[in-house]
Amino acid sequence: MASEEATADHPDHAADRARVEARLAELGVDCRTFQHPAIMTVDEGRAFKADMPGGHSKNLFVKDKKGALALVVAHCDTRVDLVAVGKAIGAKGRFSFCSADLMRATLGIEPGSVTPFAVMNAPAPALSWLVLDSALMRHETVWFHPLRNTASTGVDPQGLLAFLRAFGYEPVVLDASSPLLAGARGEVAT
Repeated sequence: MASEEATADHPDHAADRARVEARLAELGVDCRTFQHPAIMTVDEGRAFKADMPGGHSKNLFVKDKKGALALVVAHCDTRVDLVAVGKAIGAKGRFSFCSADLMRATLGIEPGSVTPFAVMNAPAPALSWLVLDSALMRHETVWFHPLRNTASTGVDPQGLLAFLRAFGYEPVVLDASSPLLAGARGEVAT
């Protein structure tokens, strides 16, 4: 079960969480954070989500064949079609997953902690694309790790957009399961 209470936590984890929450507060974005054991996969996190109603994510850090980086932020239940997403946003060739070393160097986070909040460690133009799944953005609250996978922070979708834009990113919102079949090239978030 997740808990809003602060419990024994690694000092770096608490500091990262505090940085995210402070930046959200500066932007006037309300948030709620639950602490939980480290979660490495979507399936591991399912047990903790009952206390956190809203849209939960899976976050894919990928690159195209030219090395252009993308962060694809999808609803946890979306079967992401990376080929279709790449075509929809104009990536060169197929996407492949980035190495843990590139993740650390670019986003400043560890595997299992990929999150859109990591843009605070990688202001634009570190990422060529930031893609948000429309299925996720339809929820009243969207949940992400605050740079570490030992907590989840919930914000409303407009708050997420404000956070991303504060670091120079203009996300593209599309249907990550089949954006080409949906007939849209992707729209800039509003």
